[in-house]
Amino acid sequence: MVSCRDLPLRFCHPSLSRVLRQRRRAAASLPGRGGRGAQDLVVILDGTLSTLHPDRVTNAGQIYTLLSDLPWKERPRLYYEAGIQWGSWRETWQVIAGVGINRQIQRAYGWLASRYRPGDRIFLLGYSRGAFAVRSLAGVIDRLGLLKARAATERNIRDLYRHYREESQSVAARRFARRFCHAATPVEMVGVFDTVKALGLRLPLLWRLTEPRHAFHSPQLSHNVAHGYQALALNETRDAFAPLLWSEPEGWQGRVEQVWFRGTHGDIGGQLSGRDAARPLSNIPLVWMLEKLEARGIALPPDWRDRFPCDPAAPSIGAWRGWGRLFLMRHRRAVGQGSGERLHETARHVAPGWRLPLPGRFRPGGGETA
Repeated sequence: MVSCRDLPLRFCHPSLSRVLRQRRRAAASLPGRGGRGAQDLVVILDGTLSTLHPDRVTNAGQIYTLLSDLPWKERPRLYYEAGIQWGSWRETWQVIAGVGINRQIQRAYGWLASRYRPGDRIFLLGYSRGAFAVRSLAGVIDRLGLLKARAATERNIRDLYRHYREESQSVAARRFARRFCHAATPVEMVGVFDTVKALGLRLPLLWRLTEPRHAFHSPQLSHNVAHGYQALALNETRDAFAPLLWSEPEGWQGRVEQVWFRGTHGDIGGQLSGRDAARPLSNIPLVWMLEKLEARGIALPPDWRDRFPCDPAAPSIGAWRGWGRLFLMRHRRAVGQGSGERLHETARHVAPGWRLPLPGRFRPGGGETA
């Protein structure tokens, strides 16, 4: 497992070569490594400024901690990486611009490639910027494939990512994939908390200078994904945090659910900055996501629901605290623009005029049809 728990800040984002070395050492120590059974591989990428520290833990981190508590034989193989941190003023631009997301994706890809065997199941989870990263990671696997374990070298990973960035359908890219990658690598589930296009703090105007460099990413649903689940913030109004919804690709045979919950971006992702009164509200999308994992066969501790009490009337952290005051361009989020959208049942009383299926459908003005 790769985690930032109890590690100095400089160890929160290991280099790609370090990730691969750790994997090789771990593989060498496993008994019967040549004939192991199928495994579940879970990648969790967190949002900007998030870690496993109690004051900075998000719903993504809560999932990692919960799965880590399982006995070894029941536990899926886990990879967690904290979001980009603001450790010094030198890192200010990295935080604002979201610099480093490509290295983050490559590290997670390297961990997957060096461990994956045909028959394993892949789960990709993330919050905010980390949600964008795992969606792009699924896109890399779909467009080019997953490197076979023996080919998962630092050089090959960088070459593959270069093909992804430049032209994934070129003759050279296809030749590379045929030589080094598995013929097909399905992704069992992508589960994300409020994906936004913001790959950093996305301060007013400044984000427009950095957005074009990320245009090559493929964060939409891809044909190799069987299940896509996204929790969305119904009460987020900052234009800079507009959500990135999924649309079903033509001919796709998977299942997608995009569910709107009461709360702002931080509420949905559990990024509460120590405001524990909002935790019962934030736990609602967390429990929903855990239910999806459990339905897909991921084991959870027997008492897991008791750990996350829920209250739809709990206070929201809002969108005007801290950096939020700088975001003056605001509008109500456009709902109904993606596939598989619905309001969560706990959001009924705060969305009386929205045309989305519940187990009924709201009319403008608060009426409901069967």
